[in-house]
Amino acid sequence: MACYSERWQCISQCGACCRLDPSQRPEALDALEPGQRELYLSMVGADGWCIHYNSGARSCGIYEQRPDFCRVSNLVNLFGAPDQTSNGNDLAIACCKQQIRSEYGGRGRVMKRFLQAIRRHP
Repeated sequence: MACYSERWQCISQCGACCRLDPSQRPEALDALEPGQRELYLSMVGADGWCIHYNSGARSCGIYEQRPDFCRVSNLVNLFGAPDQTSNGNDLAIACCKQQIRSEYGGRGRVMKRFLQAIRRHP
């Protein structure tokens, strides 16, 4: 029987984290410094999605230059101390699962692709 562990990685054509609607993500705003909060709010489009998110391609238009709060590697700095054994891996996975579930459903194609991507053999 194979044993699997999970290791976070971003998947293409997801964009669940690009839904910035402050009414749906109050914890994100609470974690940001005033300057970051101002930038975050300036990025929210009328539909609640990031103004840099291309919904047709499901991709970020500023991915390489995106702010630090858009980087999963920075989640630990924003939301608390990492579990010493996971270095934030578990937090990143939990955050992505929550966002994907919220945007696309827990049994949808995006969630299945994410779960497949993060599963690995030891």
